[in-house]
Amino acid sequence: MSRVHSQDVKLAVMDKLAERGIKIEDIAKIVFEMQHPYQSSLTIPHCIESVHAVLNKREVQHAVLVGIELDMLAERGKLSEPLQSLVATDEGLFGCDETLALGSVLGYGSIAVTTFGHLDKHKVGIIKELDTKTANGVHTFLDDLVAGIAASASSRIAHRVRDLEEQEEREQEERERKERERAAKSVNSFPPPAPELDENAG
Repeated sequence: MSRVHSQDVKLAVMDKLAERGIKIEDIAKIVFEMQHPYQSSLTIPHCIESVHAVLNKREVQHAVLVGIELDMLAERGKLSEPLQSLVATDEGLFGCDETLALGSVLGYGSIAVTTFGHLDKHKVGIIKELDTKTANGVHTFLDDLVAGIAASASSRIAHRVRDLEEQEEREQEERERKERERAAKSVNSFPPPAPELDENAG
């Protein structure tokens, strides 16, 4: 059996998300809501780019495919009991959906983990529309997966902005150092003053 390439998996993920009614812009809007209070220059295109970067990760791709597949099987009544009922009703004590999503979040650090917890609790944006208890269809895994993707993309932006800020600080320090060196060289380049003549001499 030939190896499955990551790009093929990414395309499958994009197809599955679209099939389930999820647009990348939907996730990007959640990212924007999470990060704009801290980054006033943030735009939706920035958020879309970050979502795509997260979806390039194999761990995220695999989690999305597994979760959506389980949701779809539950919709068709194809899971064995009691798993069928647990997934189809999004049983409160059934934590496998959060566990799967959280596993894909861990690579983006504590900001991603805490953001995921916030999104899981408050059901922001498209996540609220995916709530199995109120929406049509079964999205027991998908709502948490979307929260995980948004949380990871938010954390990625937060870290990248900090990296850019620190890079700018280093570049500014380097510019100031070079300016000081040029100023010092300029002072040293002036010839020494001529000695004063003694009017009383001779």
